[in-house]
Amino acid sequence: MARRLFPGAWLRKPHSAQVRLSYMRIKYLFLSWLVVFVGSWIMYVQYSTYTELCRGHDCRKIICDKYKTGVIDGSACSSLCAKETLYFGKCLSTKPSNQIYLGIWGNLQSVIKCQMEEAAQLDFGTDPEPRKEIVLFDKPTRGTTVEKFKEMVYGFFKAKLGEQGNLSELVNLILSFADGNKDGRVSLPEAKSAWALLQLEEFLLMVILQDKEHTPKLMGFCGDLYVTERVEYTSLYGISLPWIIELLIPSGFRRSMDQWFTPSWPRKAKIAIGLLEFVEDIFHGPYGNFLMCDTSARNLGYNDKYDLKMMDMRKIVPEINLKEIIKDRQCDSDLDCIYGTDCRTLCDQSKMRCTTEVIQPNLAKVCQLLKDYLLRGAPSDIHEELEKQLYLCIALKVTANQMEMEHSLILNNLKTLLWKKISHTNDS
Repeated sequence: MARRLFPGAWLRKPHSAQVRLSYMRIKYLFLSWLVVFVGSWIMYVQYSTYTELCRGHDCRKIICDKYKTGVIDGSACSSLCAKETLYFGKCLSTKPSNQIYLGIWGNLQSVIKCQMEEAAQLDFGTDPEPRKEIVLFDKPTRGTTVEKFKEMVYGFFKAKLGEQGNLSELVNLILSFADGNKDGRVSLPEAKSAWALLQLEEFLLMVILQDKEHTPKLMGFCGDLYVTERVEYTSLYGISLPWIIELLIPSGFRRSMDQWFTPSWPRKAKIAIGLLEFVEDIFHGPYGNFLMCDTSARNLGYNDKYDLKMMDMRKIVPEINLKEIIKDRQCDSDLDCIYGTDCRTLCDQSKMRCTTEVIQPNLAKVCQLLKDYLLRGAPSDIHEELEKQLYLCIALKVTANQMEMEHSLILNNLKTLLWKKISHTNDS
């Protein structure tokens, strides 16, 4: 009876369901389109970022053009530009100006580093100017004798390092390295390459510390491109993710991941001992004190034996050089007196100029980095003493009375504490 009275009533419910179904389809279609659009946009942006960061092709072209026209030469030039046995692999660059790639040189694994912009002076908070082709590899000039070139290099070291150490011996070391084909003489193209490389803080320090265990070995060079030994783990925490994943992971979650993927505690202790030894190597060494101005985990790596290797030393600078540059820097607050991320001086408000004394020694900054790294998972019988020594270390100030004595005491206490705990294990 109801159906006869209202013949369309039984159709209303199915019709309503069809409307809802159509609405849901449209909704899911729109959401799918939105996901595809946003995903494509993210991929495009990240790809653009990648192509800006990773300019190995441009680097190789600039270097090889200079080599083929006879401007530069070096031990890696022929392999890179003629024989093509030196290959660019995975891109590790974090800045367009500093190109870093995993490489293969014949049957050896390596790391290739190439500067895409002129090496900057120690200028605080500014990016380097784009490299100018007309002045790149402009020294020494034609007609310069080997003796004159040695004088140039000696003067450069004197300005950078001051009157300390045997600078003449260091000059001879540079000339030996510059002789890429080992024919007993340094040609003008080889000298141009060596001079360009000396403008790079990292290269200079690598030459000074080549006999030290924690400095990657230099394998060769061409112009201001240089090749070093490859290190298996390129972060203190032992985990390296693809660039696009790194950008998408929140920083807090990334820090948690770092802790999950650390080596076992004895191996962490061995890596930490290596870092403390490196601090010893650059603290009042034969060529003065060097300052670590970026003590981040990404600048430290280690090999398969858990020996520490420095991955990036661009922000490790001679103290005398840093003081010379910062002394006349104008400032309104202490924030204007920072180089890198960790080298801080004070702003003299009466003169509105930065003071020259860096506040924290290298050891204090290293201990701050190692605190969570070492205390997490530390054996209970040394946990309390280890924590005490680390906090004493972090509290070190350059201006403190008897700082050098305290520095040596704390450093030795930490090394001894860690070494005693691992000396009878396989990790030692």
